[in-house]
This record gives sequence, C-alpha cells and structure tokens, in this order.
Amino acid sequence: MKKYTYSAKKSDNPQKWFVVDAKDQVLGRLASVVAAHIRGKHNPMYTPHVDTGDWIIIINADKIKLTGNKLKNKTYYRHSGYVGGITAITAGKLLEKRPEDLLRFAVKGMLPKNRLGRELNKKLFVYAGEEHPHAAQKPEALAVAV
Repeated sequence: MKKYTYSAKKSDNPQKWFVVDAKDQVLGRLASVVAAHIRGKHNPMYTPHVDTGDWIIIINADKIKLTGNKLKNKTYYRHSGYVGGITAITAGKLLEKRPEDLLRFAVKGMLPKNRLGRELNKKLFVYAGEEHPHAAQKPEALAVAV
C-alpha cells in the first residue's frame, strides 16, 4: 500500500460553473463563500498550489448590502503613480457607479497574492443586473446562506 499525500493536478478538476444571486446578501459573507469556491476549498482534492476551484457568476451586484456605516466610512484608494495622484472613493459611491467592482475588490482581497491568485481572479464574473451571457456553460445555482 502506498503511503503518500495525493497532490492534485489541474487536469484532475472537473471545473463547474455556478451562478450566485447577490440580492440582499452581505458583501463580506458572500465574498468569502465565493472566494472559497474559486479557490477550490470545498473540494476534497483541494491542493493549495493548484487551481482546483470552479467558475463563479454573480448577478444582482447592485442589490448587495453593507452593514453598519460602511457605505459612508469604507474607502477604496488607488494611485496613478504620479506625485499626489491618490484618489479615494467611498463604498456608497462605488456601489452607485460600478457595483461590480465592489464585489471584485472584496473577492480579490481574499485570494492569494501571487500568480495563482491572478489566475483564480479571472474565474469570477460579476454583473449588476439579472442577465448574464454565460448560459452556454449551463451554470448551476449556488445557495449562499444569508
């Protein structure tokens, strides 16, 4: 009998597509479940250095909830690279302008900060409305507890 730890390969994973409805979901709680599925931590053959996760489609990103005073107080920063080139936007304004980015930033922060994380981040698709163009992939509904 062989005694070794099995290390999964990318070809071992039958990658599935899931659709998640973000309506009335709390941002951080939804993002943590989505990040775990993209990473593959729900999978019994999870291997930390291999992409064993699934593809996730999030719809109704404009109907996401933030608790407490996060709409006013939570701030997202970016820098142009020039002196004095820092810009800030609150979560409330970002939810009005680009609600997809609110979820993208939350999930991206929960993924690894290396080339695997950049590859996993491409497996997330976020849409503000009900419609998505991925019907050909036959996505299954992923139930996320409120």
